[in-house]
Amino acid sequence: MFKRMLSAFGVGGPSVDTVLDSPHAVPGQVVTGQVRIQGGSAEAHIDRIVLSLVTRVEVERGDHEFNGTAEFLRFEVAQGVRVAPNQPVAVPFQLPVPWETPITAVGGHQLPGMTVGVRTELVIAGAPDKGDLDPLVVSPLPAQDRVLEAFGQLGFQFRSADVEAGRIQGVAQELGFYQEIEFFPPPAYAGALNQVELTFVTNPHELVVVLEADKRGGLFRSGGDSFGRFHVSQQDALHTDWASAIGQWLDQVAQRGGQAFGNPAFGNPAFGQPQHGYDQHGHHGYDQHGHRRGPGIGGVVAGAAAGVVGGMILGEVVEEVFEDDGGDFAFEE
Repeated sequence: MFKRMLSAFGVGGPSVDTVLDSPHAVPGQVVTGQVRIQGGSAEAHIDRIVLSLVTRVEVERGDHEFNGTAEFLRFEVAQGVRVAPNQPVAVPFQLPVPWETPITAVGGHQLPGMTVGVRTELVIAGAPDKGDLDPLVVSPLPAQDRVLEAFGQLGFQFRSADVEAGRIQGVAQELGFYQEIEFFPPPAYAGALNQVELTFVTNPHELVVVLEADKRGGLFRSGGDSFGRFHVSQQDALHTDWASAIGQWLDQVAQRGGQAFGNPAFGNPAFGQPQHGYDQHGHHGYDQHGHRRGPGIGGVVAGAAAGVVGGMILGEVVEEVFEDDGGDFAFEE
């Protein structure tokens, strides 16, 4: 990002520029970089340098819904920084990315509507001076990527994504919000389901996959929602046949209705035969009926992104989204 003058010192004061070593990250990783301060015409004293991670969150209060900027991590990188006149100061940092950080890119393509940024705040004489946002591209963990690829293989079509304030019942969360990635169901289930929502809740040891299916109702009645929840270790998630698990959960929801839960860690029937993803000859890329599956999730998101954000770069998307916020919220670990 371009250097920004520190307003607390007025004209001739120091400027600040936060530089990330890489704008790409995954949940649980450490992002490194430098806060570079260029001295102005006079000596300057900065009490604290604080970095924060922020994202856009939808908040419901009563019957109203509005958007705000959620700060979900604050990390102090330095105290008592003296900046000599006309001299540069570089403050290195290591910023931990929480495991529940929302995913903003899949298959190398931006997930429409999703933004995460690193914000620099310098506290001068007790007053904060908030800087611009540096966009951070957050890609899925390998285990999350396996689940997303299964959605693409089964024929789901990406609909939208957002982050909602709140907590999921029965799931331990560190942050006060969760990401929902919404899909149109595969054609075979279009008559029974309106959409399926996918949420990841992740920690160093476990991946929790939460599914919510919005069922179609009959004439003058609502179909209601059905839920699925899978708790898997990070290692086991890499070897789970997610297409089979999700496909069989869909069958339960579409055929039986009500709530359908699955847990591969305890051998739930949702992970039994038949195995989705292989035809009768063991060829990958076919469903249990021998029909070829849809494209991978990267291709699905790429098609949606092209129609939503056009040629805008990620930085412009971040700034546009955050300028329209309804307020700031703190969701710290």
